[in-house]
Amino acid sequence: MTSVAQETLASVESVPRMTAPGGAEIRRHELAAFLRSRRERIAPEQVGLPRGARRRTPGLRREEVAQLSAVGVTWYTWLEQARAIQVSVQVLDALARTLRLDPTERAHLFQLAGATDPTPAASCPSVTPALREMLERLEPIPACVQNSRYDIQAYNRTYGRLLGDLDAIPPEDRNCILLVHTDENWQRAVVHLEETQRLMAARLRAALAGHLGEPAWKMLLKRLQEVPAFRENWRRYEVVGTRSKTKEYLNPYVGHLTLEHTDLWLGPAQGARMVTYTPKNEETRERLERLYELALADA
Repeated sequence: MTSVAQETLASVESVPRMTAPGGAEIRRHELAAFLRSRRERIAPEQVGLPRGARRRTPGLRREEVAQLSAVGVTWYTWLEQARAIQVSVQVLDALARTLRLDPTERAHLFQLAGATDPTPAASCPSVTPALREMLERLEPIPACVQNSRYDIQAYNRTYGRLLGDLDAIPPEDRNCILLVHTDENWQRAVVHLEETQRLMAARLRAALAGHLGEPAWKMLLKRLQEVPAFRENWRRYEVVGTRSKTKEYLNPYVGHLTLEHTDLWLGPAQGARMVTYTPKNEETRERLERLYELALADA
């Protein structure tokens, strides 16, 4: 081998060999690019922020996303820089809401982060085709499937119009205790609102004992703690069990309804249940039939 060839070989061997990036690193870079693209598409006016004359970013700034999501600016910057940091499901949930991700985008976000979305936006394996058929057969009686966290996992058409238009609410927000504290339509529809909020908080606390530390519960409680009415009731440390009860609603489509609330357990107590609302009087029965006809017409 000539001296020139030897020198060339030596110089090649002295160059550090590039290591192909691993799956985790690739996902981090994909996650960073995805977050940047979603951030840049949102105008500040969409989230109640002034545009200002000196804004160079086409959408939101990093610090604005961090502020709206209640995370640190440095931490969020590292996330967009594809650094190897841990991301909790609570933070992913907050980012998904701030960036106004649709269900497909939300699922993509969690997949890139290597996390499982614990919200009811994901399909619930306990809601079988047979169970969905049962919900339909109960119409015009409003009925739904809920878990102990008040997530609405399935519902029939009459229930979907009981307190407004449930179809218009994103799947990840279809939670009874959250809606009764944050949704104006639900609050207008519930006749005894303050009592309902107090009892639901007490029932949630009773169910929480079996789910301490679970991410989905922590996410829900974090959102609820931002509502003064819930915080006040939560500090009471009241607990109540499940029981049938009479409920009154001012339905926006057919008027006043008096209903008997019944829980039909699909497994152990404090687990999944079918919730039904049977009419307490003939007037309510007729109005439920009208409500069902309206729901059918909108289908």
